[in-house]
Amino acid sequence: MTQSESGRTLSEAPRTDLPTAARSLRIALIGNPNTGKSTLFNALTGMRQRVGNYAGVTVERIEGRYRSESGTEVSVLDLPGAYSLSATSPDEEIALEVLLGLAPSVPVPDVVVLVVDASNLERNLFMASQVMELGLPVVIALNQVDAAEVSGLRIDAVELALTLGAQVVATVATRGTGLDVLRRAVERAPELPLPKRQFALPELVEKALAPVEQLLLQSGISPAATGMEALRMLSVNPSGHLSGIEGLSEAVTRAREEVQAGGMHARAVEAELRYGWISEVINSTVHRFGAGGRTLTDRIDAVVLHRVFGPLIFVVLMALVFQSVFTWAEPLMRVVERLVGVLADLAAGALPEGQLQSLLVDGVIAGVGSVIVFVPQIVILFTFIGILEATGYMARAAFIMDRFMRGVGLHGRSFIPMLSGYACAVPGIMATRTIDNPKDRLATIMVVPLMSCSARIPVYTLLIGSFIPATAVAGIFNLQGLTLLAMYFLGTAAALVIAGIFKKTLLRGPSHPMIMELPPYRLPDLQSLFLVVTQRAGLFLRRAGTVIFALTIVLWALATYPRVETSDLSPELAQEAQLAGSYLGRAGHLVEPVVAPLGFDWKIGVSIISSFAAREVFVATMGTIYGVGSGADETSSALRDRLINETRLDGTPAYTPLIAIALMVFYVFAMMCVSTNAIVARETGGGWTGARWAIFQFVWMFILAYSAALLVYRTGLLLGFAG
Repeated sequence: MTQSESGRTLSEAPRTDLPTAARSLRIALIGNPNTGKSTLFNALTGMRQRVGNYAGVTVERIEGRYRSESGTEVSVLDLPGAYSLSATSPDEEIALEVLLGLAPSVPVPDVVVLVVDASNLERNLFMASQVMELGLPVVIALNQVDAAEVSGLRIDAVELALTLGAQVVATVATRGTGLDVLRRAVERAPELPLPKRQFALPELVEKALAPVEQLLLQSGISPAATGMEALRMLSVNPSGHLSGIEGLSEAVTRAREEVQAGGMHARAVEAELRYGWISEVINSTVHRFGAGGRTLTDRIDAVVLHRVFGPLIFVVLMALVFQSVFTWAEPLMRVVERLVGVLADLAAGALPEGQLQSLLVDGVIAGVGSVIVFVPQIVILFTFIGILEATGYMARAAFIMDRFMRGVGLHGRSFIPMLSGYACAVPGIMATRTIDNPKDRLATIMVVPLMSCSARIPVYTLLIGSFIPATAVAGIFNLQGLTLLAMYFLGTAAALVIAGIFKKTLLRGPSHPMIMELPPYRLPDLQSLFLVVTQRAGLFLRRAGTVIFALTIVLWALATYPRVETSDLSPELAQEAQLAGSYLGRAGHLVEPVVAPLGFDWKIGVSIISSFAAREVFVATMGTIYGVGSGADETSSALRDRLINETRLDGTPAYTPLIAIALMVFYVFAMMCVSTNAIVARETGGGWTGARWAIFQFVWMFILAYSAALLVYRTGLLLGFAG
């Protein structure tokens, strides 16, 4: 290698072993949180994305593609956001393993695109300095340069590129500025000299780390990356695949002892060296201008984070969100309902009467259709959550809630996974990885499923729309929207209380102060918002097309067989008799004594049992039980009408507002999701340890759900409400 006059170390010759413009290219996108990395990823790849998980772990894997001007097919892997490559969390660990080529089924990237926030360059350069020592071509996307200039910062991109030894491209991802230049830089990167470490190690440290580097080299780590890995291990222990290297932990311990004996703090060496170099970079490349003063973000935060007004704004905002879920979605739901009805009519007309027609119309279309009708509500909810995340308000919500979270032994960072749980408990539980304290993380995992996820929306909507009147409240809200808000509030309040109980008993430990970054307010990028909403709605529809589709067929078969002789009965009584004598009916009557104290009949019992696979299956089951595939019209739902008019043997209504509320309360608390159970088991240690926590969580949540529903129903009866 050679060294330039300024002391910058570069490789002797450009690489010739990597793909050129005539071949495909694999790039990895990495950056700190709040740098605009996801927006840049969406701007590059558009709709050509797919979402999954990395092999063997629950970390989300998002990939996309684009074709360059020269015709190169470029695949983009969006790595999890991280502040460094310290690998102290699963997200950081998977990012490091991908870059080192240790992640199963993930090839080493040809180019790394490192997204840095121009307005927070000093913080971002720590990970940048680590990435540039991995022996991979690197392109720096200097993002949000417009926000930096508003803050009075101007960065000399040319000097920064010379200092780092890598291409630097100024971008504004939300506007698409600099994307063409970035694409060209990515194609050129494999042909350029590789960036190298820009600062020298003290002789003592270099000598102490030599055995560690040798072990890493023997294990198959790229020779160029062993220096970064060895230095990193002075401050953190080997993890993931590296923890299995024989003798590595002992070599790291000896290196630390040698550095300590030389009068240096071993675990602080990396930070001191990197931040010392970063300080020099900032002094030479960042120029400040203007008088500064309060920014727009500061002025908004003065109100939004006010001790009194902040929580009030939060509550009002949440109320408006859930009100809109009902009022805005209703016309769209009617359209979907009519389309499902038309499809059922076409199927019924095309097939002769018989079991096949019944399977298709009463089973598949009725079951799946009764779930997809709620897609408009889910899209609206995800849109609002996406806007709150994109604008930066979600982080403020965590800050506001910190006051309340500390009262139960947690801090505001735990509220981020809980907010994510409003969409789905699975990513919410995965988001607990950002919580450093193991007991705080476990307590949060235990209560995230209490947050009302999107799978509960079909249950809430069916029952609220059927039994709660749309009475106006305060001229802005109506009783239906407030009832929905009450269900969300009930789950959230219960989560806080139960987390407090866990922190004072099983998971006792000191509370920790919350330290988190509040990003500046930004207008949401419409393309990114659209992609996020479509991805989340798509996941819901895939469940409707797979899990719910399969279950509705099974449920139809259980409700259809064995056949009961009903030729001398009216159609309504014939359907009732067939259902009661079927396998499904027999199972319902078997569990009826268990659910009867809650005011539930055997049909509700059957729906509860079926929804153990997924909560939204409750509605599909009701649709199958009542066989309403084509009875919807433009003003009402056939299933709602059947529920409203359903009676018991004694002629009393089978469903009342009190029963509906008790049933919704049951679903607020019950753990009715196999996917969540599996994630809990994996995230709490896996194996028997994780299984025990998952079983424990399922049991206590079911006991709580049953007890709460029983309390609501029995208290309602005592107060004179019809049951």
